[in-house]
Amino acid sequence: MNSKRKRYKTCIVLLAAVLAFGSALPAFAAESGGTTPPSGTTATVSTGTAPAIGQVALNATSYFELKNVVMMPEQGNKTVTFTVGVHNGGTTDLQFIDYWPRLRTKSGNQISVRVLPQDKDKNRIPAKSSQDISFYATVNESTDLKDLIFEIIKWDFSMPEADFVRKIGDVSVPDDYTVVTPASKAHTIQMASNPVKGTIKKVLMSKNEKNYTPTIVLNLENVGSKSVAVPGYQYLLRTSEGYMYPLDAKAIKDLTLNPQTNKDIDLTGSVPVSVSTEGWQLVIVQNAQDLKLNLPIAFFALPGVSDTDGVDTGKAFSFTNKAGTYTAQLNTVQRLPWEDQDILTAGFTLSNKGPEALPIPDLTGYFKLDDNVKVEAKLVRTDNVIGLAPNAEAQFQFIGKIPYTSQFGKVKLVLQEKTGSGSSNDGKTDQQTAASDLLEFVHRSELMNIPYNNFGEMYKVTNVGRSVSYKVRSVTTYAGDTADTYTALLEVGNLETRASDISKLVGYFKTAQGRYYPASISEVKSKISPDGKALLLLSTNIAKGFPTSGMSVIIGEAVTEGKLTEADKKPDAYVNAAAYWLPQEDFTVKKDFKNIDLVPYQLSLSNIRSIIDQQGVKLKLDYELTKDLMLTTNMEGRKLILELDDADRKIKFNKEFDFKDFDGGSPDKQGTASGKLEPKDKIFIGKHKDLELQADDKNLIFEVSYVKKFKLNLYDSFQGQKKLIATKEVEWFITTE
Repeated sequence: MNSKRKRYKTCIVLLAAVLAFGSALPAFAAESGGTTPPSGTTATVSTGTAPAIGQVALNATSYFELKNVVMMPEQGNKTVTFTVGVHNGGTTDLQFIDYWPRLRTKSGNQISVRVLPQDKDKNRIPAKSSQDISFYATVNESTDLKDLIFEIIKWDFSMPEADFVRKIGDVSVPDDYTVVTPASKAHTIQMASNPVKGTIKKVLMSKNEKNYTPTIVLNLENVGSKSVAVPGYQYLLRTSEGYMYPLDAKAIKDLTLNPQTNKDIDLTGSVPVSVSTEGWQLVIVQNAQDLKLNLPIAFFALPGVSDTDGVDTGKAFSFTNKAGTYTAQLNTVQRLPWEDQDILTAGFTLSNKGPEALPIPDLTGYFKLDDNVKVEAKLVRTDNVIGLAPNAEAQFQFIGKIPYTSQFGKVKLVLQEKTGSGSSNDGKTDQQTAASDLLEFVHRSELMNIPYNNFGEMYKVTNVGRSVSYKVRSVTTYAGDTADTYTALLEVGNLETRASDISKLVGYFKTAQGRYYPASISEVKSKISPDGKALLLLSTNIAKGFPTSGMSVIIGEAVTEGKLTEADKKPDAYVNAAAYWLPQEDFTVKKDFKNIDLVPYQLSLSNIRSIIDQQGVKLKLDYELTKDLMLTTNMEGRKLILELDDADRKIKFNKEFDFKDFDGGSPDKQGTASGKLEPKDKIFIGKHKDLELQADDKNLIFEVSYVKKFKLNLYDSFQGQKKLIATKEVEWFITTE
């Protein structure tokens, strides 16, 4: 009997322990122990080799080592990641489930610790072996690394019932602890448990009146024994003030490093010139979509800027022909995605520094890669000019196409002038003999940068007669059954003094993994007034749940057969490209229907009331819809969906309202629109009453007795996909404001 009571008492104690430590006990709780990973786990998070901060001895032969302690600022807080190296020097297995790391601040605040999902099953450490287990925690933004203390505890149910733990030891983060790899030193990253050594090879820099454009050359060397795919990292430039700017990585799509091989990765971005260039760092993070966190991988101090001699961008050169003397300056050389190829573009300025007007020469040219491979190029006139007045200039572009897999170190643009048709022996025109060389411009592949604009920045194209500005306003994901539609709203401003057409654009979305998705772009066919703006919707289809963190979009002016694309033509290239970092999407769902942002509209709903009779269910409401009249848009494919959904799913119906109908009529004082009675099932600009949603079903009157409340949901819909933007719980037969 006593034995039974003793076992019973022990079970009660253990049960109490489970209940008391459900948020901390690894054997019983997913929150801290990670025994059940969050849904959607798709990738293994890499870890680095940041220094160890100390050891906690378990016995004479086994110990725990705290290492790889890294802190990463997030929005409103910081993420701490660390690794516990478990070293079992004994003769039997060590069960890590009996132990756990705890984290607290020096002021005594306890911080919840969670295991990375990839390490959730690492419980048994065999004799004479070691195992690394990585963890993460969230701390407030005022906490620093030096404030943290790590404890190793053992679950011990012989200890007092209020705690049930026995402290093995603790380790504090030293004041001088740093995870930043010094300039020119290597840092090893564990990619799928394979060591890859990272080193900053060099830093190059260009500058304009608004931004620095740094190019960081990161060398990754696989020092392991097996091939490894480079994960979809995100790369950031961190300034001494703590500002973080995203960097674009070139040629990383499906990048695999074979053993004992290395690869240079060019990283480029944009930093305002108002920011100090001292103390810059490269930060590598990996987005864990299932955790909704960016986990730090490595920090590198950047070396000094390398010399860029041998590059001809920004340098003016002169040439003379029969008409006179001209000055040419190479402005940009870019490599752009195009279907299953890449486009090489070279933008240059032709100037007349003399006292007399000059005609535009009959120019041609070609690219030469590494002084060996010739690439034919077409000339595009982006300025609408027929001659050069004294001290005037005009912009031109050369375009060539290469396989997207092409690799080269140096690119040369050879500028030529057509001198007439030459003939070969077979009577065909030989363009080579019909052109004379004027100038050669040399450029490097690692400096072939697309200018990147940080979110909120405006990019201006100042071509003669077609000056415009571009700015990304927001992003939206519209969910579907089998795929999602990802969109970016692009604001285009007319900087001309006359009404002007919007140039046809080409766009590509780029993921953090280096994949390109062509963007469909809505077109605005009407002219835009001076200082007016157009809103273009860029969209592409992506897999459901695809991680959109670290996305960017590239846009450029469409070109067809050497000219800017006309309305009815299909583009075969694009020029004047710029890239834009896309913001994190706002998934907040409003809990009311006041001032709902539906750019360029704003909607408010009020006086919501329901009616049920023998014909079915009727929902009535008042609304006010306003529009920004300085914004011109194309609303094709966009709809507003208003849905009634009761708590028990017995009554559910919706009504769709097409955005393109919003401007279609405005009722007068007699309640008419365009001379007809105002329809009660459409939405117009203005303030209106008694909008109706109706579901005809004579049986619904028998269902309402089972429900007391229903939800009114508002969706923004695009091409059949939708996103919930507002919802509110409403009681039957009671008017809700």
